[in-house]
Amino acid sequence: MKPYLDAAENAARAAGKLLREHFQQQQRVKAFAAHDIKLELDVQAQELISKLLLQEFPADALYGEEGIAGDQSSDHQWIVDPLDGTVNYFYGIPHFCVSIALRLHNEIVVGVIYDPIRGEMWTGQRGEVSKLNGAPIHVSDRAELAEAVISIGLAKTGETINTNFPLLQQMIHRVRKCRVLGSAALDMAYVACGRFDAYIETGISLWDIAAGSLLVENAGGTVDLRPRENMKDKYSIVASNGLIDLKL
Repeated sequence: MKPYLDAAENAARAAGKLLREHFQQQQRVKAFAAHDIKLELDVQAQELISKLLLQEFPADALYGEEGIAGDQSSDHQWIVDPLDGTVNYFYGIPHFCVSIALRLHNEIVVGVIYDPIRGEMWTGQRGEVSKLNGAPIHVSDRAELAEAVISIGLAKTGETINTNFPLLQQMIHRVRKCRVLGSAALDMAYVACGRFDAYIETGISLWDIAAGSLLVENAGGTVDLRPRENMKDKYSIVASNGLIDLKL
């Protein structure tokens, strides 16, 4: 998997450079929604990633937040979120990332998450320990829920907000701190390296958490990912260090 991992890292750095260069500049908005924003830069970043990956692996497929590319019948499918944390980005909040994963025969085998503002690159491949800027990482060793810092995503729709908000209300009394930072991929990366003890979301897309799921598992954590029957292409996820009992 090394050539694929190298290609994913290079593509993430290229997209991250594009995002960093345009950060805190006026953005052209593609679409506004009640709880979300789509920027033209999202599309540009995915097009750059697609170009770089499919130039190197032209027989592969690509499935991203901004559309599909390549041969969709391929066993090798890149799963891409070119800008996770778009609302943060639009408002000038320096907390966003690029997420790239490779799925082979329905198994995630490569995962990369890149924070271009902090210069942090999480990398992982199936069967090997996850790394942050080349150094091995591990999930936290906290076992007491009262000592935990967890992230709860509130997602983008009224339905998911209504589902997650009661969970936030319950958890905030049980844990040391709850966080809602606006980037699912970075939440997963933070679980993988022990900054967070868990991340919970009830309506998330695959491109948001594909790379992070591999990173968490390879760092010693656990990921419970389940399709939402009532929401097309959405998932419920609980990623944790595997030690704390979230009492869900």
